[in-house]
Amino acid sequence: MTTTGILRDLAQNVGGNFVDVVSIVPDNADPHTYEPTLRDARNVVYADVAFSNYALLEEQSIIKTLDANVSDGAISVSLAEESVKYAADIIALVEDVALDTVWLGLRALGDGAQYGATRTSEVELSTIAATGPGDVYAYLTGSFGDTDVYFDSSDGFDASNGYRDDTTTLPADAHSHLSWAFTEPGVYTLTLQARLQVDDTSKPVPLDVATYVFAVGVNPAVAAEEAGISDPIVLDGGHADLTVDLDAGELIVRYDAEGSGEDAPRTLAADRVIIDVPAKTLEQIPGGSQYSFLGHAGDEVYQLPQAVLGKHVHGEIDPHLWQDVRNAMAYVKLMRDTFIAADPAHAADYAANAAAYLEELERTDEYVRSTIAQIPAAHRYLVTTHDAFGYLAHAYEITVAGFVTPNPASEPSLADRRKLAETIRSLEVPAVFLEPNLAARSSTLTDVASEEGVEVCAIYGDTFSDTVTTYVEMMRFNADSLLECLGS
Repeated sequence: MTTTGILRDLAQNVGGNFVDVVSIVPDNADPHTYEPTLRDARNVVYADVAFSNYALLEEQSIIKTLDANVSDGAISVSLAEESVKYAADIIALVEDVALDTVWLGLRALGDGAQYGATRTSEVELSTIAATGPGDVYAYLTGSFGDTDVYFDSSDGFDASNGYRDDTTTLPADAHSHLSWAFTEPGVYTLTLQARLQVDDTSKPVPLDVATYVFAVGVNPAVAAEEAGISDPIVLDGGHADLTVDLDAGELIVRYDAEGSGEDAPRTLAADRVIIDVPAKTLEQIPGGSQYSFLGHAGDEVYQLPQAVLGKHVHGEIDPHLWQDVRNAMAYVKLMRDTFIAADPAHAADYAANAAAYLEELERTDEYVRSTIAQIPAAHRYLVTTHDAFGYLAHAYEITVAGFVTPNPASEPSLADRRKLAETIRSLEVPAVFLEPNLAARSSTLTDVASEEGVEVCAIYGDTFSDTVTTYVEMMRFNADSLLECLGS
């Protein structure tokens, strides 16, 4: 059993005639969003071996389906985490948000092992109280303009149902991106409660309660004085996360002042921090029913932007390792060793299959490298809809110039479209790249490309299609598409 079609193909090449391989996520589907079926759960029950990519690539429900149903005797391997044994090149997930206000997210730090937590456990974060002159909202804007409200102070907080309507969940050791909106200027407080849900049947483990202070359109010194903080730490830029530290069992703030990910983030006590929401964050509420919870279209709110498009819960490393063929080779070696451990009678067959496939992957790696090298350096820029190509860029000397990241207050905003257009013009990018499985749902990239007179070309990220059905085909297709569309 594998979680994705790409892993299915790698496993089939190693296992050959001695294995039957099924993936949970079907081809053309997105592992970030796919919801498993009862048939998927049944298939897992019968598996002798299970391979997931993880590093928080797959939707949490996929991992739950796998881990809850795999038999005690089966071998389950998380390839991204284990691949370092075979010298996989791991890239830290760097998020230089390039914003001039703080980018504020949520984080679960640590694995909660002392509580018996596993990768299927979830951290619950509930807003249990808020104060301020107006209402406060935390919400997420999806890739195609839909909104998901996480916290909403306008209708109060209901303890009788466990603050169900103002609770969000994160996997252990993950973080997420949100927008934060405030309807009036002034000093706000937001009180969060953290709990750990070890499994679906256990009672949640209470962790901590903490209150965070926001200076909205006012001097942070005023907010500090009102909150009684004598030596405040003002967060006015970079990347900050309201964080549940599972190891310490407390709520804190993790803060990277530069937002680049290059320096170790600081750990700050919640009661020392003032989160600055300056006057320049004042924006009009756009039209559309998806934003009606904020107020009437045209009304103004103070807003800290989400910065990253769509649902984006992840860990500390970029999980798309296979976009570097040499990382896929590390996966193959792990699969070989796993099959041998599960079925030693056919050890020689698995070793032979893996050796032959590794030779093919060596040729594929050289093909991708030599093909992309033919693209003039001035044109070697990649603009896509999805941030899945960091490894491709790193391994084969391409620059990721950008992907579609609209301001979360609009769908999409004119400013975001202008930014994308300016990127294409300033870099003289001859083409942009769209994943086939997203083509029917995405318009921003194609519309701007049409306006700028550049080509829209195909590139494969997380899944196969009806025409590209193997990993080798996918990587060769991507190299050919890049050369054809950028090589002029």
